[in-house]
Amino acid sequence: MEYKVEILEEASKFILKLEPKMQAKVQYSIKLLEEFGYLLTEPHSKKVTGKKELYELRVKVGTDICRLFYFFWKNKTYIILSGYVKKENKLKKSEIEKAMKLLKLVKETL
Repeated sequence: MEYKVEILEEASKFILKLEPKMQAKVQYSIKLLEEFGYLLTEPHSKKVTGKKELYELRVKVGTDICRLFYFFWKNKTYIILSGYVKKENKLKKSEIEKAMKLLKLVKETL
């Protein structure tokens, strides 16, 4: 089954600032999301605990880790909202809050 993945400008800018190897792995992870959709699970994707609609695309190259936040939208579409380089074990609350604001904004404008 094929899914559509749309990338918001916020996330696109983040991806373009990553090292080339990480960019390649991010693109690979996005392709996996397009191919498997809701069937994509850990270690590639995980629901953000306590957030009804928010998921994280989990990307790792060596010891470098980044997260891209996304949600499911109508007609088999996923929207990637934002991302950040993870430096701690827990997800940053500020990054989750930023993604939730973007999610709300997207839903209001679509």
